[in-house]
Amino acid sequence: MKKNKWAIALLCLMVLITTAGCGSKSSQEPTASSPTKLKDVKVVLDWTPNTNHTGLYVAKERGYYKDAGLNVEILKPGSGGADTMVATGAAQFGVSYQESITQGRIQNVPLVSIGAVIQHNTSGFAAPKDRSIKSPKDFEGKKYGGWGSPIEAAVMKSLMEQKGADVTKVQNINIGEADYFTAVKRDIDFAWIYYAWTGIEAELRGQPLDMLYVKDYSDKLDYYTPVIATSEKVIAEDPALVKAFMSATSKGYTYATQHPEDAGKILLKAAPELDEKLVIASQKWLSSRYQDDAPRWGEQKESVWKNYADWMYEHKLLDKPLEVNKAFTNDFLPSTK
Repeated sequence: MKKNKWAIALLCLMVLITTAGCGSKSSQEPTASSPTKLKDVKVVLDWTPNTNHTGLYVAKERGYYKDAGLNVEILKPGSGGADTMVATGAAQFGVSYQESITQGRIQNVPLVSIGAVIQHNTSGFAAPKDRSIKSPKDFEGKKYGGWGSPIEAAVMKSLMEQKGADVTKVQNINIGEADYFTAVKRDIDFAWIYYAWTGIEAELRGQPLDMLYVKDYSDKLDYYTPVIATSEKVIAEDPALVKAFMSATSKGYTYATQHPEDAGKILLKAAPELDEKLVIASQKWLSSRYQDDAPRWGEQKESVWKNYADWMYEHKLLDKPLEVNKAFTNDFLPSTK
């Protein structure tokens, strides 16, 4: 659940788009001699397996993909990241983020979000309670561990300005992909995390955090992270595939919502290296947040995409406004009953 993966990958993505031309192999079609042959599909994760991904593993394990005529392979990201693999045709689907798709589309990267994994942003700035960070004002004089992204700098500045604080009084330390718990003991006071994973791990360690969710300081920062993404090419060439994939994926996340412990065990079966207590606790915390207040899992609002893109444009993170309606679609989600 690292937030820096997409920021680094975007640079690689633009190079590969140029050389690969977004080419992809079409889905494997059934033949007359094998009418029930499954279509081979690749979906690539944004990071190592975690509870953001449980619905994918549930859909595979419980046969939802097979029932939809799909033979789905779930992959860990390559060096270029999930966005690169989807945009260049190395995978038909991937786990991405609203922020990276927004930036990518401004640079003509043909990615489209086809479903929100979680309805509301569960990320924010976290600090051990002994650092006494109760407000963005308290960032002053503290050490922040990040990855050097212009977005994180802009978010921090935006939050601090609301409280009359000076962002130049924060010492920024690039910790890259360092472990949060090691970093706060040794190098930093706070960092940007997903509560569903790192926050729950802190609870299990008996190391409670002060958590400042970014969405609590601006509606424009309540964006979708993560999302399921595909490319314009896949949508144009095989919309039936996209619909089948999302129908089965929706069933997977719905099952994870209704049966968090069983779903967590399915994730553990696929990724036995994960800590069982963390997975189950994280799954229980996250299960009600997949769909949350939306009419169905995966639903995305135009206002959410517009608000965040406007925020990025206002903070000079985009050099032109986003064509919002091209960045996402709900067309491939199962209809509500």
